[in-house]
Amino acid sequence: MTMVEALADQLIERQFTEVAMQRAASLRHQDKAPAEAPPADGALTRAKQGDQAAFAELVREHQAMVYSLARNFVRDAAIAEDLAQEVFLHLFRNLAAIESPAHLKFWLRKVASHRCIDFSRKQKAQGARASISLDEAPEPVSIFDMPDSMMKATIRRFVATLPEKPRLVVTLRYQEDLDPMEIAEVLEMPLNTVKSHLRRSLAILKEKVTRSLGTEF
Repeated sequence: MTMVEALADQLIERQFTEVAMQRAASLRHQDKAPAEAPPADGALTRAKQGDQAAFAELVREHQAMVYSLARNFVRDAAIAEDLAQEVFLHLFRNLAAIESPAHLKFWLRKVASHRCIDFSRKQKAQGARASISLDEAPEPVSIFDMPDSMMKATIRRFVATLPEKPRLVVTLRYQEDLDPMEIAEVLEMPLNTVKSHLRRSLAILKEKVTRSLGTEF
């Protein structure tokens, strides 16, 4: 492995590690919620009985997760909001099928993932370039001259060059912190396929970052 490739690995690992730490901090914050808050299963039960306030409670509890997944896939805030609304509208129409709070979370991730893929395919069918090839992605002038926020944005842009399913696998793994088995269940995809997508995607990201760094040495 060359020095440039090693540095590329470090940059990618740092970016994904920071995302994981932010995710963990968010979960710790949620754990400190007031003890008197009503249990999620109570809200689900009431929502299934037609309580609109309870359904609104479910939306508030899960909207950040659904929006984050869509936002990191489509990279457009307005479109992500539209997709999130579609997901919760679909939930409202299918509440009877939700068995538990854990099933609800799984169901929302599954539906949001498929909505993202459907959106990308529709864009392609309309001639829009929802994703671009590795060679077509514009290269940054220099990563060394970029502040951390710009470097993170650069890596996110590289992730956006991945094909639909590998991009979604990377998003679920490193943004939503799901393990490969959970991703396989959400996407109804063989575990080995998930692992293959992750290995190939990380190799592509490493190549992109290496090419970006290459001119500095």
